[in-house]
Amino acid sequence: MVDPRPTPIAVTRALGTVGDQVRTWRKLNHLTIDQVAARANVSPDTVARLEAGRGASLEKTLTILRVLGILDQVVTAVDPMSTDVGRLRADQQLPQRVRNKRSTRVPTP
Repeated sequence: MVDPRPTPIAVTRALGTVGDQVRTWRKLNHLTIDQVAARANVSPDTVARLEAGRGASLEKTLTILRVLGILDQVVTAVDPMSTDVGRLRADQQLPQRVRNKRSTRVPTP
């Protein structure tokens, strides 16, 4: 069955880039795929898929990054307060939920 919503090109590129970087970190730590998999309690296929740019669940990815010693760096990278927008809006009260605005379309007869 064909996925009705293909993965955006930017996401596909990012998966490849992150996979390459995970592979580099693994090699810098002198670890095999099997060693990372055992320490992260995931299958070697999961590590290989991530390194090949085919992705893995967020939980498994973060577990692998923890084994490689870079989890804290990734968590810091997505901190909204590390961005100009986040710092500018830091004093604003965040809504509990974000809802779609009601459409003001005129119904067609």
